[in-house]
Amino acid sequence: MCREAMTDFMDFLKESPSVFHAVQALASRLEEAGFVRLYETMPSWDLVPGRQYFVTRNDSSVISFRLPEKKPEILRILAGHSDSPCFKIKPDPEIGAAGCVKLNIEPYGGMLKNTWYDRPLSVAGRVLIEENGRIVQKLVYPDRDLLIIPSLAIHMDREANEKAMTNVQTDMQPLFALGEKGDRFMETIAEEAGIGAAETADAPGKPSDRILGMDLFLVNRQEPYIWGPEGEFISAAKLDDLMCVYGTFSGFMASQASENVLSMHCVFDNEEVGSRSKQGAESTFLSDCLVRIRESLGMTFSEMHAAAQRGMMISADNAHAVHPNHTDKADPVNRPQMNGGIVLKYHAGQLYTTDGVSAAFVKKLCMDNDIPVQTFVNRSDMRGGSTLGSIANTQLSMNTADIGLAQLAMHSSFETAGAKDLEYLMRFAQKFCS
Repeated sequence: MCREAMTDFMDFLKESPSVFHAVQALASRLEEAGFVRLYETMPSWDLVPGRQYFVTRNDSSVISFRLPEKKPEILRILAGHSDSPCFKIKPDPEIGAAGCVKLNIEPYGGMLKNTWYDRPLSVAGRVLIEENGRIVQKLVYPDRDLLIIPSLAIHMDREANEKAMTNVQTDMQPLFALGEKGDRFMETIAEEAGIGAAETADAPGKPSDRILGMDLFLVNRQEPYIWGPEGEFISAAKLDDLMCVYGTFSGFMASQASENVLSMHCVFDNEEVGSRSKQGAESTFLSDCLVRIRESLGMTFSEMHAAAQRGMMISADNAHAVHPNHTDKADPVNRPQMNGGIVLKYHAGQLYTTDGVSAAFVKKLCMDNDIPVQTFVNRSDMRGGSTLGSIANTQLSMNTADIGLAQLAMHSSFETAGAKDLEYLMRFAQKFCS
């Protein structure tokens, strides 16, 4: 694929160590492209046909949209998610043990825990402080190696290679420093966030005393890279789902405004834990935005509902490639491969929302634009995963297809996919929105 696009994608991954950083990276690109930032706290949105806008919620979800010149008659939505399985740091995080300081963590989402051992880690997320009488958010990402989760030596656990059980509370607390417990971690975070000491009546307090809240996560420090004899693979943290987020976003940005199509790009948080949050796909974020767009453009509920029913939603979240060491884990005939193109995902129980109508739409679009397409279903004796398509449909009912890009090691701390597939998704998204 285009070297410039792949370079920008890898830069985007580096800019996105947390959901907050990912949304900030997208917001910066939107503002550079002339999108106008809106806020949900505005009493009303004064929207102009033909213009481009975006709005965030919780600074971890973002919806961008391009208004047509005329009243919207068709709604096209691309959706993905900003979060990935990882470890979240608990409040009062330091634990003293054996002359060391380690951190108290808990799992976020269904991760492959063993992939987090013995690799350099850092921390990313946000802290909230009081500043001039207001609560202010500051993003944090110490761009250096701060932590490691050390394995127990094989000499002390002879069955380590045979057992798969890992206890997060006892086995996976990351090592931070030597010495005694003493708020060194929070002081490090305060320093990285540029937080000064708190002024008190008696004497200056510690900078960390000003931190009133935090959402901090462990980050795999290994940088993304392209590999293979022909550069056919990409490996990185958070490919699920930042690869689909970037591919659909790039296609959306490259698309042209239509006379009557309202095109939207949505990135929701908390998909990995069920989407049930104020900023998740099951929240009112998307429906609230459509209500405010409808009100600003003077549309009736029925007109916007009709536009949705004429339209299509694409839920883009990576799919499982056939694993070369475990080919028996795949369906006998629906076996996506990396660099094999867009993957249509099906599930009889509606964990994926693709049906005959939405599949036909995706296949027709792919055929008309020389984009390869393949299919994924779980083995009939495996439940598999789920994604946000069916969940988003509970808030906005419209024809929806779940698609993705084939990858290996999903929910590992470092995942692998096909480099060529990103180009296919970018082309698909551009044609979809145009």
